[in-house]
Amino acid sequence: MQSIFDNGPQAPCPKPFNMAAHVMSQSHICPDKIALQILHSDHCEDWTYRDLEAAVLGIAAGLLENDAQIGDLILMRLGNTVDYPLTYLGALAAGLVPVPTSAALTLPEVERIIEELSPKLIVRDAAVTCPETSNQIRLLQLQAMRDLPPVDYHMGDPERLGYVVYTSGTSGKPRAVAHAHRAIWARQMMFEGWYGLRSEDRVLHSGEFNWTYTMGTGLMDPWTIGATAMIPTAGTQSDALPTLLANNDATIFAAAPGVYRQLLRGCETLTLPNLRHGLSAGEKLPSATRTAWNKATGMPIFEAYGMSECSTFLSGSPAQPALGDRLGQPQTGRRIAILGTDGPVPRGSEGTIAVHKRDCGLMKGYLKAPEETAAKMQGDWFLTGDQGIMHDDGQISYLGRDDDMMNAGGYRVSPIEVEQAFNSYPGMVAVAVTQVEVKTDTYVIAAFYTGPATLDEAKVNDHASNHLARYKQPRLYIHIDALPLGANGKILRKILRDRYTQENH
Repeated sequence: MQSIFDNGPQAPCPKPFNMAAHVMSQSHICPDKIALQILHSDHCEDWTYRDLEAAVLGIAAGLLENDAQIGDLILMRLGNTVDYPLTYLGALAAGLVPVPTSAALTLPEVERIIEELSPKLIVRDAAVTCPETSNQIRLLQLQAMRDLPPVDYHMGDPERLGYVVYTSGTSGKPRAVAHAHRAIWARQMMFEGWYGLRSEDRVLHSGEFNWTYTMGTGLMDPWTIGATAMIPTAGTQSDALPTLLANNDATIFAAAPGVYRQLLRGCETLTLPNLRHGLSAGEKLPSATRTAWNKATGMPIFEAYGMSECSTFLSGSPAQPALGDRLGQPQTGRRIAILGTDGPVPRGSEGTIAVHKRDCGLMKGYLKAPEETAAKMQGDWFLTGDQGIMHDDGQISYLGRDDDMMNAGGYRVSPIEVEQAFNSYPGMVAVAVTQVEVKTDTYVIAAFYTGPATLDEAKVNDHASNHLARYKQPRLYIHIDALPLGANGKILRKILRDRYTQENH
């Protein structure tokens, strides 16, 4: 039996369509319901659906008043505040193309994006790194736009460009992933296929506003169905989350695996009377963390797998839990395969996890990079680059990357991009970057380098902080005599990982 799982077709995306209008559709059904609560230790900042839509459409009007035209790119350099989702949806509502970016990016990284995209406007918080340009909208100006008279949603072809997100590429150059407005339509498959989401739910996501995992799972999906989204205020520590979950009647908790580990540290029991289950994504959930959570709370964690190029498409759910450490199965509406060099492999065999091109959540392609887009396709299939096994029941086990891509706190990071940041660094002749396990289920980025002597780590760290976002920076610098190379001169990073494990465990 071949490793293809077709879980039925998804209903076609309506025409005309607007992503923001779809997310905000509940504002006309339950305008006075609380859509968003920003959780502080002693109070909540509440936004009703009516307030939320008014701010979104006011910002849409403000962007258009600043000479933005339909289809223009709007670069977002904003911090961990509600301004982030409001701007994102406001741009989409106006028919503009938001480009959300991490606040952790360094000045050279942002400069490269601006050079590549030439955005019409840059919406900027002064506290977030960005070069000075003449086309910037400052935070106070942006916030004043919330009160402008609303404009109508720009309705159009659901295939038109909706938004652009950046992801690290295997070539070392971050790639601009272009998504259509239809991408939001695909996320409905997660409501039953992962979340078990209901309109009466109160979903607490531990992440920051300016993270794509938070934007999708923590905000837009609850709003689409009419639930209440809850986000802890900036600076909230993980040890405060149990109290926030209990005091605010959270029914679903979403976090990255690292947050679960931190939350469970020193806790044998967590009393969360209204919580039904947890959600995990961003990186593989360690079985030890899953077991510890279940023991402390009596509740399961449902894990999901996706990537910047495609919405989350493999998951366990309350209706169909994953077995053991498996990822789960393709959601209803998905067509997923495990491919070898000649097509689908037999079930039970290893191959590359692939998504059929019909998937509504699949990217349009890499912006201005048709060759890279084509390289990710094998016939009608998009190749994720991750290895897996499809079992007889259709559930899939994750086996890791088929290249050297790393995962840092839920962000995919290319080792080549990190290595390039150290080109010509004095005293560093050659460098190879990979992810190593420093203790059970805890991984960090390590830089192995050659040179005449061990380098001053503080100075190397300073260099890294000036050239790489925090989540891309190595946590270990290890001086070695020579890098392991294959017959074709390619760095064998797996040997470095294995050697580190042997010497430190």
